[in-house]
Amino acid sequence: MHKGTKLLLAMLATFAVGAAWAQSSPELVAAAQAEGSLEYYANITAIDPVLQAFAAEYGVDANYTRISTEGFAATLLTEFQAGRQLASVLQAPLPLLEILKEFGLLQEYVSPVAAGYPDWSKDPDGMIQQFGIEYVALIYNTELVAAEDVPTSYMDLTDPKWAGKIVMANPASHATTIQWLVGLKDHDVFGSEDAWWEFVRGLAANRPMLVASFGPTPGPISSGEMHIGISMPKYIVTLAPAPLDWARVSEPMFGTPRGIALAAGAPAPNAGKLFIDFWLGQESSQILAEQVGEYVLAPGVYPPIPGIDGATVMPLASMTDEEIAEWGEVFADIFR
Repeated sequence: MHKGTKLLLAMLATFAVGAAWAQSSPELVAAAQAEGSLEYYANITAIDPVLQAFAAEYGVDANYTRISTEGFAATLLTEFQAGRQLASVLQAPLPLLEILKEFGLLQEYVSPVAAGYPDWSKDPDGMIQQFGIEYVALIYNTELVAAEDVPTSYMDLTDPKWAGKIVMANPASHATTIQWLVGLKDHDVFGSEDAWWEFVRGLAANRPMLVASFGPTPGPISSGEMHIGISMPKYIVTLAPAPLDWARVSEPMFGTPRGIALAAGAPAPNAGKLFIDFWLGQESSQILAEQVGEYVLAPGVYPPIPGIDGATVMPLASMTDEEIAEWGEVFADIFR
C-alpha cells in the first residue's frame, strides 16, 4: 500500500473515532442542569456505575426504574394515556421501542455522539439509536468440558454426549430464545431448512434443562450441574472467576439489538438528551463492556472476554408478537 494511502486511512480512522466521541453542546449541558434530573425507564441490569458517572460528570441525576420486558410497553402506554408520564429516556430491546414508536411515544433526537456508530444501528426517523446487541453464545464449564469436546458448530449440541448436560431458556416462552432459534434458520446458518430442523430436534432430544430466561442459565453451568448452555458471554465477566468460557463456533453470534430513545413529551427533554449522549459515549460504553460484559456498538470498545473482539456478532430481525407466539407453540411441542 502506498505510504500516502496509509496516511489517509489513518486520518480517516482518527476522524471516525473522534466523531463517535463528539461532546454535548454547552447549551444542552446548561439546560439539562437547569432541569436537574430525569426519569429513566429500562430493563438492563448492573448499570449503577453508569448512572453514578453521569451524575458526577454533570450534576444531573438519572433516576432509574427497571421494568420487565413483558410489562414495558403496557406501563408506558398506561402512563401516557393517563397523562402522567414520568420517563424522559427509554431503553429496551429494539422490538419494544419500535412498538412504542408506532404508538407515538417517542420523539426524534439524533445524538452527535452516535456519528461513528454503524449505519444500520440508526433509525431512519431519528427516534431510536441502537447501542448494543444482547449476544447469545454457547457457554461452557471449563473444568468439565475438555478442550477437544468444546463445540465448533451449533450443530454439535445435537451430539448425544450432551444429553442431560445442556441448559437454555425455554423456547416455548422466552422471546429472545425463540428469535435466536428462528434466526439461525433465517440466516441459513446450517445450509438448508432441513438441516435447521435437524438441529432443533437434535437439541430437544438431548433433554436440555429449561429455565425462564437467560438470567438463570449460567448458574447451573458454573456450579457443574450442567456442562454447557445457550446463554450470554457477558456472564463470563459478571460471574468471574467462575469457570466459564464461550465456544468459538464457526457460525456468527446473533442477538437482539438494544436501543435508547427520548420519550415523546419528556418532562426533562434536555436532561434526557444529555443522558442519551453520555450513554452512547466512550466512558459509558467502556463501563457497559468492561464491567457488565455487554456487546456495545461504540467503535473499538469490547468486553474483556478473550476472542470477542474478533467475533462476528449480528442483530436478529424483529418478530411480531404473533410470530413469537406461533413459534413458541411449535417449540413447546418439540421440547416437551
